[in-house]
Amino acid sequence: MKLGYELTIEQTQKLSMTPELIQAIKILQLNNVDLNEYVQDELLENPILEEDRSANDEEPVTVEVDISEKIVEDSYDDDSYKQWEYSNDDDDDYTFDKYTSAEETLQDFLLEQLQLSNLKGKVLEVARYLIEAIDDNGYLTLTVEEVCVATGANEDEADKALSYIQTLEPCGVGARNLSECLIIQLAAKGLLTDEIEFIIENMLEDIANNKVSHIAKKVGLKPEEVQDILDMIKKLEPKPGRQFSTGESTRYVVPDIIVEKVNDDYVVSTNDSSVPKLMVSSYYSQLSQTAKGDEELEKYLNGRFNSAMWLIRSIEQRKQTIFNVAVAVVHYQKDFFDNGEKYLKTLTLKQIAEELNIHESTVSRAINGKYIQSPRGVFELKYFFSSGVSMESGDGMSSNSVKSFIKEIVEGEDTKKPYSDQDMVEMLKEKGIDISRRTVAKYREGMGIQSSSKRRRY
Repeated sequence: MKLGYELTIEQTQKLSMTPELIQAIKILQLNNVDLNEYVQDELLENPILEEDRSANDEEPVTVEVDISEKIVEDSYDDDSYKQWEYSNDDDDDYTFDKYTSAEETLQDFLLEQLQLSNLKGKVLEVARYLIEAIDDNGYLTLTVEEVCVATGANEDEADKALSYIQTLEPCGVGARNLSECLIIQLAAKGLLTDEIEFIIENMLEDIANNKVSHIAKKVGLKPEEVQDILDMIKKLEPKPGRQFSTGESTRYVVPDIIVEKVNDDYVVSTNDSSVPKLMVSSYYSQLSQTAKGDEELEKYLNGRFNSAMWLIRSIEQRKQTIFNVAVAVVHYQKDFFDNGEKYLKTLTLKQIAEELNIHESTVSRAINGKYIQSPRGVFELKYFFSSGVSMESGDGMSSNSVKSFIKEIVEGEDTKKPYSDQDMVEMLKEKGIDISRRTVAKYREGMGIQSSSKRRRY
């Protein structure tokens, strides 16, 4: 074995992730709303850029630099571009959100009602404290003892304040648990009886599991009578506070793609209304003339010009990529747009990538957070990509389509003899859908549909 040092020349090929390419990746991932914010920030930072208000939205997209094909999934880490991410935390930034009317919170609504009360002194102080201790679902998060310690009130004062809070709207607010919440609502409606109160306080789990016969034997009622009681209980609101705003900011969805039906075809177009058209400022030519002889200024202007051109091209490339992906998706899912959810086909990133001759990672970024407005409604592009099950015809059916069939079966069943998961397996098989009982149960639970024993009615 020979040990030593030597110099060798080796040729390797690798992708260099420049800041410009990282920016292009970032722009491809942004939806219209986020892209608009990004562009506004760039307009402030780059004096070479300006908004082209005369741009024609119908002009075809032309891109000189093909960015998407330079993006290879295995050659970069999604976190590697974090240092270039746009941040909009400036309190002085004026956005549409700041001018929208604030939604009323549960605490606001309760305090308004409290102002009309006859409570005074310590009881009034405790009532205000209780309202602040109510969570977004309408439940009190403190015990009476904890309230007394925090406010210096005695137990009688705390009880009076809580009793008043529990008379306010929404009915059931201020309860300390689910049983108390349901009892408050029934009492307010004049429907509370000793039997019903006993069932709620002691048999909530049996109610959830629809154990009608067991409850009937326990309280000495007929199964039909218990079924009526359970129906009444299930119509109550278990979370009385959820109808109010939580104080979190509203997220707006602006479709990136618009699909319209013209005769028997679907026409796809991009929605560019929320993204400003960019151009190089006409003032740049004057500045460049001034910069001659000033090496530092000329270098700065050239850098800003190159940055502006790359941004413009990146945005145009983004637009073309999303458009191409959307066209391919709409063409593939035409049966869905014609006939509805049951006709949604299985679709993978690889299928679209191969059709467009681009990388799967490019398709992934093009559909992430992007929405499509169609005659069937507004959907995230991701919605059209899903795994599914095989059919006897050899075609694939989307899991969403299968769920639609399961929902239809449940809605049409005899509630006294609901279909079991195995029954649904056989019924789906008759439609040419080969699926296991375990998969049926998985889809059913995912839709919030209870098992046959819990769906049974007397």
